[in-house]
Amino acid sequence: METWKEFEKNPATHSMAHHLLAVDDHIKERGYARVTDIARQLNISRGSASLSIKALKEKGFIEEDDNRFLKLSAKSKALVKAIRQNHETALQFLTEILNVSKEQAEIDACKIEHLLSSETTDRLAAFMNCIGENENVLNQCLDGNKSLK
Repeated sequence: METWKEFEKNPATHSMAHHLLAVDDHIKERGYARVTDIARQLNISRGSASLSIKALKEKGFIEEDDNRFLKLSAKSKALVKAIRQNHETALQFLTEILNVSKEQAEIDACKIEHLLSSETTDRLAAFMNCIGENENVLNQCLDGNKSLK
């Protein structure tokens, strides 16, 4: 079984996801986004941001108008929405269920936000709803108690 190759089928790499999120953030905050804005937000050089944006444009994730303002394509809007949902679900699971510190949970959620399938995110959310209704079971699980009642 070559499951490891599935990683390459993700629509966005970690870096691509952050570039798309940065574009989305700037558009929501200011109504526009430029390569310079993305470089500043991601703390990278303008040249590096420009190369990444160029690749995103070639893949159809980013569009640029005559004024050099960036916007998300329809497919990247859906991807950004999924990445944000994955991030929030993972963050909630890590902090509320596993009691991971907020700082570490942010780091870990960032690492996996673009890797989770919608099926896994939906099932994780359903699991959290279920387990959240019975804190006793959750505490026993986290304490390593195998005799769940």
